[in-house]
Amino acid sequence: MYYHSTRDKNKRYSASEAILKGLAPDGGLFVPSEFPQMSDKLGDLAKLGYADLCHTVVCSFFEEFKTDSQFKADVHRAYQKFETPDAVQLKTFGDVCYMELYHGPTCAFKDFALSVLPYEIMAAKRNLGITHDYAILTATSGDTGKAALEAFRGQEGFKIAVTYPQNGVSKIQQIQMNSTSESNTFVVGLDGNFDQCQTMVKEMFSQKYEGIEISSANSINIGRLIPQVAYYFWTYLQLATQGKIAMGQKINFCVPTGNFGDILAGYIAKQMGLPVDKLVCASNKNNILTDFFDTGVYDKRREFYLTKSPSMDILISSNFERLLWFVSQNDSYVAQLMDDLKQKGLFEAKDLLAKMDDFIGGFASEENTSAEIKRVFDKEGYLIDTHTAVASYVANKLGLPGFMVVLSTASPYKFCSAVLDALGGVPDKDDEFKVLDDLQTASNTVAPKPLAMLKQAKVHHKNNGNTEQVKQMIKNFLENK
Repeated sequence: MYYHSTRDKNKRYSASEAILKGLAPDGGLFVPSEFPQMSDKLGDLAKLGYADLCHTVVCSFFEEFKTDSQFKADVHRAYQKFETPDAVQLKTFGDVCYMELYHGPTCAFKDFALSVLPYEIMAAKRNLGITHDYAILTATSGDTGKAALEAFRGQEGFKIAVTYPQNGVSKIQQIQMNSTSESNTFVVGLDGNFDQCQTMVKEMFSQKYEGIEISSANSINIGRLIPQVAYYFWTYLQLATQGKIAMGQKINFCVPTGNFGDILAGYIAKQMGLPVDKLVCASNKNNILTDFFDTGVYDKRREFYLTKSPSMDILISSNFERLLWFVSQNDSYVAQLMDDLKQKGLFEAKDLLAKMDDFIGGFASEENTSAEIKRVFDKEGYLIDTHTAVASYVANKLGLPGFMVVLSTASPYKFCSAVLDALGGVPDKDDEFKVLDDLQTASNTVAPKPLAMLKQAKVHHKNNGNTEQVKQMIKNFLENK
């Protein structure tokens, strides 16, 4: 297996090269030359613990890691940081299951891939005989930032710089990031939105920095994307083992979607042979993807909204480019679409819609999101966050036949004010930790320890600025200036 850019299929790269580069030189994203097939191995995979299952999935794509015993040990080490050995927890109500992906160190689904990514990069360096240091550049809409900081902080041979939209993340998310203390970390708020953060980081990849190479912790990096495939397999196999579904039965997944990485991992799992019927792409008020699946037109020339589900406040869904390649198999066509998006602000790909019938788009308004949090809590006594509520609402509204898995991507305690408000409480606008306590009381649940402990956390990063200022701050950090 080899890797190539979505915009140039002729230049080949090894898995190690693709992981270390992060972004292809032509600005495209790396994709595998084929999908490993697992449909005849489901019974064997069902016998594995989560870490071993993840290792198996990752090594089916990154074949040079299979014989690296250090990498296997590191994958196990990564998941020892989670609350339970199985990492994923499932809550099932009838024919709907919530896949809880927030029991890692930073209480969001990004922990699953980012806990493994440093070890993938280390394995890639060993494989290629590389000894120099790497800097990880990361744009975040909230959850990726802290998960990446947690994964790379204190890791020898790495620096990590994270930029986030200054007014586009929750208070808890901001405190999580800015309280990271290690000297190899740098956090800065950008006066802009997530799309501007992501565009800036992509531009910085084309620059050279003194004494250090650059890679990415965003899902534009294939090393970030592939580990996420594992939890689709794990969830399916657990449901089959528990007798909730029959082995081989097709089920649906509804995914709260912003940058399109999480749902693309589900698509990859399906291409590998996992019995998946529909992948429901659930958006918030920034419903550009819903419109695409309805019309075949991707048009970013629209108002950008700051919502209660900030990690999905995105208009340029980077991983969508990979789907365009997978269904078209035409690199020059994908390159043209991406150029149209950059130059005109939109592209049309109506001819590809027929090849995307695995997907259904839907969205939830702000009112829908709040109402869904209350509906689920009142009906099941179960607390969900705003992003999960978007997916839960869309799944409930669609009412697809068969079994539905809703991906629950973050702890409700990362978005205390919005969740408490949805339950009928009155959030204190000045004290986020009082809101956290009030939510515990109102819901009779307990906040995760990593979030409850933030009340005592010291803020170490107080940086913010416009695009040029942020670029210079990051450059100075990387070059020790």
